[in-house]
Amino acid sequence: MVKDKFRLRFTKGRDLRLLSHHDLLRCFERMLRRAALPFHSTQGFHPHPRLVFALSLPLGVVGREEVAELELDEVLPPEAVLDRLRRQAPPGIDILSARRVPLSATAQVRSLRYRLPLPPQRVGAVRERAAQLLASAEVWLARGKPQPGQVPLTARQPDPDQPGAARVNVRPFLRDLRVGRPGGEEHQTATDALEIDLWLTPAGTARPVELLTLLGLTDLLEAGAVLERTRLELHDESSPPSSPGPP
Repeated sequence: MVKDKFRLRFTKGRDLRLLSHHDLLRCFERMLRRAALPFHSTQGFHPHPRLVFALSLPLGVVGREEVAELELDEVLPPEAVLDRLRRQAPPGIDILSARRVPLSATAQVRSLRYRLPLPPQRVGAVRERAAQLLASAEVWLARGKPQPGQVPLTARQPDPDQPGAARVNVRPFLRDLRVGRPGGEEHQTATDALEIDLWLTPAGTARPVELLTLLGLTDLLEAGAVLERTRLELHDESSPPSSPGPP
């Protein structure tokens, strides 16, 4: 019987950014077992920990503040859960926090943010194109089904006339586009970066590669630039008065 529940915030980086979501689940299961946490298990022939991720991370993307919820069969202090997990986390996984939440709580994502570093010579053109997209009432593109073996971040956008490709207006999912340098003393030497803020709605959201294609930046990914997801905003952690929702 579930007696306790924690919302975990963690990073996924270094070589583990190339870990699939399925392999990430297995990695966390090993961490939980080694940490000797009394996790609640699923039913069936192959039980596994009741650990639910708020939103899967695209392959190859660094996660700076990912969210997962863990159910326990015993009540434990938050600092004990955090300490045990940190001791067992492999290089590339850093457990940032463990906060107790009600048993009925569910981490539902409201918005998400991606960041991509930009070469100085590309900043002006990207800023201009971003302003054009934000000023547009509609932003249409072609969306096809992922092909087997296709890497999401370097996949070419389908041709609108390609069989099976659907036309999608991604403007309702686009919250903001910014070009600048991250704030804070730790970022004083940082380069300019593009930040993409997206809404997650019942109708879905936009894919980061779609926005990067519209901005003419997919060549940076092919050259080795690393995309980061820096934020997941949850419905039950947002402030409605100061944060209007998607149109």
